[in-house]
Amino acid sequence: MARKQRRFTVFSLSFLDIMSCGFGATVLVFMLIHHSTLERSDRINEDLLIEIESLTQEIEESDVHISRAKSEIEEADRDLVQLQAQVRQITEEIARARDEMANQDETTMSQRENIAALMADIKSLEDEHNRLEGAAEERKLTEADARDFLGQGDRQYLTGLRLGGRRLLIMLDMSASMLDTTVVNIIRRRNMPFERKVDSAKWQRSVRSVEWILSRLPETVDFQVYVFNDSARPLLAGTENEWYAATDKAAITKMIKALQSIDPAKGTSLYQSFNAIRSLDPMPDNVVLITDGLPTVGESPPRRRTVSPRNRLRLFNRSLEQLPIGIPINTILMPIEGDPQGAVSFWRLAMATGGSFMSPSKDWP
Repeated sequence: MARKQRRFTVFSLSFLDIMSCGFGATVLVFMLIHHSTLERSDRINEDLLIEIESLTQEIEESDVHISRAKSEIEEADRDLVQLQAQVRQITEEIARARDEMANQDETTMSQRENIAALMADIKSLEDEHNRLEGAAEERKLTEADARDFLGQGDRQYLTGLRLGGRRLLIMLDMSASMLDTTVVNIIRRRNMPFERKVDSAKWQRSVRSVEWILSRLPETVDFQVYVFNDSARPLLAGTENEWYAATDKAAITKMIKALQSIDPAKGTSLYQSFNAIRSLDPMPDNVVLITDGLPTVGESPPRRRTVSPRNRLRLFNRSLEQLPIGIPINTILMPIEGDPQGAVSFWRLAMATGGSFMSPSKDWP
């Protein structure tokens, strides 16, 4: 008889079989996880070691830089100490130099005062000599003068000028400063109407000085009259390079009339006036310069409105470069304030060129 086949089910397994299978699976899973963890840990450790080595190298390099920086700081500190010592030394030298300059300024001021006193004495002696010489000359004057000229009370003492030579050039300053002796009055005058402006006592003395010279020219002299401010031109327009005989009364009368129409304005440029002397053909062999001080303008107009005494003296010295050699310069200097070097400079110019220097009294003419 056939044996009846038993039917298999999961629930027919024994409990130990189930537990063995579960334990085996657990062991297998644990082994797999543990192996994977070890491999990953080894890789992490290698990366960390590489990073640690890199950081260690950077730290060593940083230590080298820090050591080098400390050395540079110490060297900079030493240099700073040396510089501070040099600064103290320079400061002491500057203080000593200032003290020496102060002493020199005091000495220079004293010398200038002595020079000014000597110049005043010389001028006083020259004025006295000119008066005495002029008195003798005036007594010798005849009626052969080209034009009669009488001052108030018959004062005709603008003497001592050297009016000889073959060609005499008279140069009259017609700048605004010729309107008065003070800066304030000059500014007031230049804004007045023409009639009141030219009625200035100083300007009239200047015009009368030209008239006096024209009336006392030797018969053998030819003459020309130029006027100048920041430029120079002949008194009679269009007469460049023309010379007039001292006996030409018509020309003298025309020039006297032209003097009355001059409107003083602008600055003074001796550079342009001396350049005009050079441009004449033939050139003069004697010059009478009527002005009131050192120039305020050079070859071109200045950039500033005011000119310091030092710059005026510099402009004067530069203008001398345009002056032809061998021509005597006779200066008639009208008074003005704020120009202490003017009289000395023109006196030296007269001595250097063989000319003369004078300043007429305030009551001329």
